Amino acid sequence: MKFKIATPERIVLETEVDSVTLPTQMGEVTILPNHVPLVANLKPGEIKYKIAGKENFFAVSAGVIEVKNENEVVILADTAEFGHEIDEKRAEEAREWAKKIMTEEHQSSEGFASAAAVLERNLARLKVARKHRSHTHRNLESGTLNE
Repeated sequence: MKFKIATPERIVLETEVDSVTLPTQMGEVTILPNHVPLVANLKPGEIKYKIAGKENFFAVSAGVIEVKNENEVVILADTAEFGHEIDEKRAEEAREWAKKIMTEEHQSSEGFASAAAVLERNLARLKVARKHRSHTHRNLESGTLNE
């Protein structure tokens, strides 16, 4: 399948894939070849795609996914980052800030919702960054670094 992910700043990835698993507001969805056409809202989280059986990951924020008849999956996301692009320290600081804001007693509903969105996005970023670090470490130990 053709797979493309774009943000307002750049085309993050454009390649052929075997499958794509992503977070939507309807739940996690896996797209395989010949999937029915679909348009869905993307929610912050982790996207996993497979090429020749090898799993790859990146973190995304909100956006839209479209599965087209021609075995094509297009994702338009506000942000998308590969594990090696994520600053774990900054993501951890943002996660801690959001948790602090959410526990404040005099929080408005808008402030709480905003902090919850920051928390959700940074949890996904940390998950992908840690998977990347773990994957790179395992490959270095085995002498098969393929990034």
